[in-house]
Amino acid sequence: MKFDCAIAGGGIVGLATAMRLTERRPDLKVVVLEKESDVALHQTGRNSGVIHSGIYYKPGSFKAKFAREGNASMRRFCAEHGITHQVGGKLVVATREDQLPGLENLYRRGIENQLDVRLISGEEAREIEPHVQCIRAIHVRSTGIVNFRQVSLKYVELFQNRGGTLQTGARVQKISRNNGSHVIDTTAGEFESRFFINCGGLHCDRIATLAGEKPAAKIVPFRGEYYELVPEKRDLVRTLVYPLPNPRFPFLGVHFTKMIDGSVHAGPNAVLAFSREGYNKTDVIWPDLRETLGYRGFWKLARRHFRDGAMEIYRSFRKRAFVRSLQELVPEVQDDDLVPAAAGVRAQALTPAGQLVDDFMIENGPNSIHVVNAPSPGATASLEIGTEIARRFEMAFA
Repeated sequence: MKFDCAIAGGGIVGLATAMRLTERRPDLKVVVLEKESDVALHQTGRNSGVIHSGIYYKPGSFKAKFAREGNASMRRFCAEHGITHQVGGKLVVATREDQLPGLENLYRRGIENQLDVRLISGEEAREIEPHVQCIRAIHVRSTGIVNFRQVSLKYVELFQNRGGTLQTGARVQKISRNNGSHVIDTTAGEFESRFFINCGGLHCDRIATLAGEKPAAKIVPFRGEYYELVPEKRDLVRTLVYPLPNPRFPFLGVHFTKMIDGSVHAGPNAVLAFSREGYNKTDVIWPDLRETLGYRGFWKLARRHFRDGAMEIYRSFRKRAFVRSLQELVPEVQDDDLVPAAAGVRAQALTPAGQLVDDFMIENGPNSIHVVNAPSPGATASLEIGTEIARRFEMAFA
């Protein structure tokens, strides 16, 4: 089966790319190769569904630009195609006096990133979220919520309506070259394509290696565990409530998210997953774990963040510790108000120096493009990432 372009990965980024390519070039023969029996089952279908604003990201970075523009394009896309979404904003709160300088710095970053943000008092914050505890807060008005799997299914529909091919059950096993084309051997057969795009998510570095590339970072999987408020306690949170990020730790901390179905999720933490799809504590795939533990970048990261990492592990096994973190935001929450919810795994690129890659990483190869790092806000920014990849494709494809 011969194609102009083959895309590995049927998550939201791969599907957005396929949709954008066929939108800009209806003449192209494009195939999406997805290893599962359906699309959007991993990072896309297991996140908190937040349409992010881009407040946290370094001004001028891909994340800042694509999150801001993606927030707007995602909302337009959902409105145009009748996908249920809400834009209720979120609060980032300071609960202690020593957090106020950090809150003001984050507010200034929001202004630099051209966002609709307000610095408000604790009293004003309680008008938005009556049960929250804080002394000051940032109100980020553009933040919304959606079910990103529904968005992904619409991407598939539009892609297929333009003649695109979706092949599920197609795990990439080998990639070779033949007269300038890529020959992709999968569990669903062999596909030949003049151009190859790698949107493999949790396995993107491995796929890049199969294609003969040497990615500058390796994926290390971090599980994010969630609890859910029982239905009778959902009125404790109306929108989204986040803590001020810990500047020493490269994750956002546990927070409350009002989901599009009305449920309220609390989390996630961030603990090392023992397999790349390790959604449960007992999920261990030894080759995955050996690969992580044999990577010097992981040990450099672990040494640098040992104390905070140990706290994340403690919270993972002690519900009481998890609840205490949530009570810093909403004191009324009690242990019995929370039940376990489905976990997700974040594909985080890590350099050999032990630095988490803090921006989207998209690398060009011979007749190929590799998305090597696209964690949160990748779903929010999927239309913008897809547009960028389509632009690079058009520059390279003859």
